[in-house]
Amino acid sequence: MHAPYDTAMITTLPLVHQGKVRDCFAVGEDHLLMVASDRLSAFDVVLPDPIPGKGEMLTHISRFWFELLGDIVPNHLAHDLDLAEVLGDAELAARLAPRSMLVKRLQALPVEAIVRGYLIGSGWKDYRATGALCGIPLPEGLRQADRLPEVLFTPSTKAAVGDHDENVSFEHIVSLVGEERANEVRDVSLRLYDTAARHAEARGVIIADTKFEFGLDANGVLHVMDEVLTPDSSRYWPADAYAPGTSPPSFDKQIIRDYLETLDWDKTPPGPSVPAELIEHTRQQYEKVVQLMEGQVMEGLA
Repeated sequence: MHAPYDTAMITTLPLVHQGKVRDCFAVGEDHLLMVASDRLSAFDVVLPDPIPGKGEMLTHISRFWFELLGDIVPNHLAHDLDLAEVLGDAELAARLAPRSMLVKRLQALPVEAIVRGYLIGSGWKDYRATGALCGIPLPEGLRQADRLPEVLFTPSTKAAVGDHDENVSFEHIVSLVGEERANEVRDVSLRLYDTAARHAEARGVIIADTKFEFGLDANGVLHVMDEVLTPDSSRYWPADAYAPGTSPPSFDKQIIRDYLETLDWDKTPPGPSVPAELIEHTRQQYEKVVQLMEGQVMEGLA
């Protein structure tokens, strides 16, 4: 059974940020406790129905990718802190450990580093309307879910809870963080995606697109942070079911996005409820990502 979690369970640390899924608590001046809830968001809106165990699976997947991709860029994990000592409660620490990460406090860069390998989602809508993807011209005649001629870096601004991210040009990112840093973020993002995509492809999975978040430490060193290549931040497709011209089945929450698109909802809070069978289907898809990427069953998921 998955241990339940609510923000109010942590009383000894100040809550400094509550995102759509993660809660961040201050641990002194230099670190944070990041706890992944089971909250479900879509179109940048938190929905009323959680996915049981989702926070534990997201944390497990992120830790896996942080380790696998560690040679490309440092990450925010703080390995020198003990959760029980930080919380002052060994029992609570044991309950929250599967969904928690102790991390370095970084200066977050104001950009969502989105990498796209396939023409899907908002990119497909953009292409049909403009013949381009986030302002980048593409050849005529591409189909939904086609592999792009080259992997594209299409950044967006970071939105507050309840707001929508906004696609921006690379030049806009340069204006925010400078040319050298913008080039570094783009190049690192493309390397992370390439390595992850090859790992997934060898396991019969396509990573269609993903997004990364980055921050700087006190020395100005770039770190990847928050979550990495989870089903919340990425589109996973089974390679054996991939067929351009349609929206492939996904090991993520795409089925919920598709359902929400059928509703008369303007994608602003409050979000609508989601049928229980779609919640369970999505939970199973998250579980499959863990199993396929690692080749093992996560304890407690079987």
